[in-house]
Amino acid sequence: MPVSNLTLVERIARILAARDLSINAAGDDPSAGPNVDEEWHRYTDDALAILRTLREPDPVMAAAGDAVMWEKMVEAALRIEEAAEKL
Repeated sequence: MPVSNLTLVERIARILAARDLSINAAGDDPSAGPNVDEEWHRYTDDALAILRTLREPDPVMAAAGDAVMWEKMVEAALRIEEAAEKL
């Protein structure tokens, strides 16, 4: 299984930023990558809200795997961000 070098919150925030900035979505920037690199921090609160919502798997997700492990993984991602905010 591939493992990302970015935190889950950063990955979600980058997607949200890209959605707003890129011409391929709601934005008007034909090459939004550099702007996403600069702006993704502004989307961290939204990313955290999304991640908090995902703590509890839905019935289909729970049936597909280990619901307890899922919750532990999401909680770990949230703890990383909470620790980073305290720095």
